[in-house]
Amino acid sequence: MCAKKQGSLENLSIVGVVIGKDVFHLIGFDRSGQVVLRRKIKRLALQETFSMLPRCIVGMEACLSAHFVSRTLRGMGFEPRIIPAIYVKPFNKGQKNDYNDAEAIAEAALRPNLRIVPEKNQDQLDLQALHRVRSRLVSRRTATVNQSRAFLIEQGITVRSGLRALNNSFDAILDRHRDAISPRMHRVLIGLRND
Repeated sequence: MCAKKQGSLENLSIVGVVIGKDVFHLIGFDRSGQVVLRRKIKRLALQETFSMLPRCIVGMEACLSAHFVSRTLRGMGFEPRIIPAIYVKPFNKGQKNDYNDAEAIAEAALRPNLRIVPEKNQDQLDLQALHRVRSRLVSRRTATVNQSRAFLIEQGITVRSGLRALNNSFDAILDRHRDAISPRMHRVLIGLRND
């Protein structure tokens, strides 16, 4: 059960934000710990809503768009803190819902020795995205090589593990075992190599 809204927004000292895909849930406390803000807003209303609030600490759990929200709020004069979920969990009270989560985030953000996630700028997010794409491509390539080796083993042909070993011997294997490998399997293997 969430605390009822009391007090005035003028004394707002911290806001906990639960970031959703389309909606954000906000809980704000004044300096005495009273709830002075309890609101659900659309993502597009973020700047409009926060422009009407006094500048304060804004806690949010680390998630996909936390860095964007953090940079937006910092640009408006707020002090955003991105908190790893593991540090928010001990502050959850009652049943799990977005308002209780926002309250837990706000309480966690007030802790003086809190370890927060450093805010990433656009260049850092771009580089992180490139690393993720590369990792996916390497993983896909490894899976394709392993599948090719598995199909060859089913034909009684063994190849050392690794991309280089398969590339170096692929054409020779297909030529040497032309009679043992069916035309359909030959096309499958060529397709996998092209991948």
